[in-house]
Amino acid sequence: MFRGSLLLALLPYALGAEVPEGFRPIFNGQNLAGWHMSLTNHHGDTKEWRVFEGGLVGQQDREGNGGILLTDEKFGDFEVYMEIKPDFGCDGGVFLRSTGSGQAYQVMLDYLPGGNLGGVFGEQLESLGAHQSDGWEKVWKEDGWNSLRARIQGAAPHIEVWLNGSKITDFKDSENRLPRGTTEGAIAVQVHGGDRCSPGLEHRFRNIAVREL
Repeated sequence: MFRGSLLLALLPYALGAEVPEGFRPIFNGQNLAGWHMSLTNHHGDTKEWRVFEGGLVGQQDREGNGGILLTDEKFGDFEVYMEIKPDFGCDGGVFLRSTGSGQAYQVMLDYLPGGNLGGVFGEQLESLGAHQSDGWEKVWKEDGWNSLRARIQGAAPHIEVWLNGSKITDFKDSENRLPRGTTEGAIAVQVHGGDRCSPGLEHRFRNIAVREL
């Protein structure tokens, strides 16, 4: 975990959790500095993004209107770490190398009946559907915070996902499906639009940090 002044800065909202050594925070636990809403994402333009008890909280602001919140900074090969606590019945995700409109490799946070957490989905990417994670139910904590770590490397990306320290996804794409073959983009968090979530159901994220590779 982080040492010295950085650790002291994290303590007020870390609630006992530890950010892995070598990662730097990209969410300060106090406000949305360094992040911005997408106004062109097809899931919507929800304004319901707020910080509560050190966590980033998102939800639909009206029936069917979801959206994504993106980092101002862009990343290429990296690992992202965070803790998540979604309400059951709401679909969401973590976007890797996202464009401003949300074209990205997505780590699914599909917390619905029959859903999947930690698999990979091509969000608005041609010919890439859902690739399910394996065994997430065995390590998932229904009533607590869960640690999620995702790594993306390579032009044709290799994506690995760990949930509470257990590896649940190892996916290698056969090509780069991002627009114009870009190899970098934002990190984004999503609240799904349409009927795969509803107002009042929240996705919560905290201790968001990145390690560039």
